[in-house]
Amino acid sequence: MLFAIAWRNLWRNKLRSSVIFVSIAVGIIGAVFSGGFMAGMADQRENATIANEVSNIQIHNPKFLLNEEAKYMIPAAQQKVKEIKQIPQVKGVSLRLKVTGMAASANAGAGITIRGVNIGQEMKVSDIKDHVIKGSYLAQNDKFPIVLGQKLSHKLDLGLGDKLIITLSDSTGTITSGAFNIVGIYKTSNTQFDESNVFVKKSDLAKLIGYPVTVGNEIAIRLHSNLETPMVVDKLNKMLAGEVQSKKIIIQSWDQIQPLLKSMVEMMDYFSYLFLIIIMAALAFAIINTMLMAVMERTREIGMLMALGMNKRKIFNMILLETIFLSIIGAVVGVGLSILIVHYYATYGFDLSSSAAGLNAFGYSTRIFFRVSNEFYVISLILVVIIAIISGISPALKALKLQPATAIRENN
Repeated sequence: MLFAIAWRNLWRNKLRSSVIFVSIAVGIIGAVFSGGFMAGMADQRENATIANEVSNIQIHNPKFLLNEEAKYMIPAAQQKVKEIKQIPQVKGVSLRLKVTGMAASANAGAGITIRGVNIGQEMKVSDIKDHVIKGSYLAQNDKFPIVLGQKLSHKLDLGLGDKLIITLSDSTGTITSGAFNIVGIYKTSNTQFDESNVFVKKSDLAKLIGYPVTVGNEIAIRLHSNLETPMVVDKLNKMLAGEVQSKKIIIQSWDQIQPLLKSMVEMMDYFSYLFLIIIMAALAFAIINTMLMAVMERTREIGMLMALGMNKRKIFNMILLETIFLSIIGAVVGVGLSILIVHYYATYGFDLSSSAAGLNAFGYSTRIFFRVSNEFYVISLILVVIIAIISGISPALKALKLQPATAIRENN
């Protein structure tokens, strides 16, 4: 009976109720949209970092991480690569020779990181080959080929077919130089990475600096799913426990290599919920104001209900139920529309091409694919109900203060 009365009262002023429905729905859509956008940006940056820059897991000699001196090699690196490949969750393993040096042209120079890679191994670990926009990726039969980022090619004013002079220290510490032929230019969503990283054949780089082709100072591991990273790190720590404990090698997951990125991903989720709470808190004032107006307009009616024997508890519950109904309808509509919007942008992406230069400078793509968890939708609905209950208390208490005799005589 009380539910029926509350439901009928809700539709007595359709315009006012509709405004609140729409306000709540728009508020939820705004919160979900912003949350999906931020989560999508975080996912894109995380996936791009793993795919193009660091992979899921890396293994180094701990001394190499201090200043990236090439001489600090991984012991028995090739044997480790073979063992790691046997782990079911591993998609690919690449043994790299990584050194720092200077790149120079007739017009400019720049500090760079040279990544000497085994082509077959690297293609299973890195997606750089998919980002080549001019020329082609490294090929085994090319003579001293190099692939560099578009940003670096512009800085050095070099293009396909030009020679890039690289200066670096060899195995004895002597400064040496080599000329590489530019066969490809790549472009990722991170212009900082593109400006400072070049890819060459590991055999060519080893020959230039005087190291055996079989050695390497970095093992990059790509997994089928990033969710499996913690489990595989534990497996590797057990598999290579002796060398880890003796500090001959160190095993790091992508979030240990890029702690700032990991913090940013976590902060994005935090801000999504914070934004939702702020919107709901703002809507609470609109709900309170609407219900107070409804109570004041029905002063005489409420007085008559009291005079006929409806106790204060039922009056309180009636007002509260009206508030809850009002909020739940808006919430359901808002969540329903949000699901459709998020599904669209999760499928086709949100285009930000007009801000490409600014986004790429911070490592973000110009197309963001939204992501919203089911948990976020559920929490949105729960939060709306909580806000409705809190918002309904003040109008309900206002109704309880009415005196039946006085209220009946009230002219609405």
